[in-house]
Amino acid sequence: QVQLVESGGGLVQAGTSPRLSCLASGRTFSTYYMGWFRQAPGKEREFVGGISPSGYRTSYAESVKGRFTISRDNAKNTVYLQMNSLKLEDTAVYYCAATTKGIYYSYASYDYWGQGTQVTVSS
Repeated sequence: QVQLVESGGGLVQAGTSPRLSCLASGRTFSTYYMGWFRQAPGKEREFVGGISPSGYRTSYAESVKGRFTISRDNAKNTVYLQMNSLKLEDTAVYYCAATTKGIYYSYASYDYWGQGTQVTVSS
């Protein structure tokens, strides 16, 4: 079992570049595919990006491609979401999630979830 804790959210200005972190418990972190999702008020939870266990393969939603970067440090049991050029529409609760299945766009494919961290982008 994996427990996930996100951090790094808050109130940020448009155009800035904050970084979210997700710390995982357990000794098997390096075997999991990790995903970042977000959910804005009144909207469904959507895929932001994912990363393979080794970190060599990543995938992104079109809405964030070229602005967001996912990375991981398996020695620190941590996955990161570097967010650049933030827009107002990036405001959401951001979640990290883990699965052994692969990088999937559907939240239903992920087995473990963090509690989420709020990111509010102001103009």
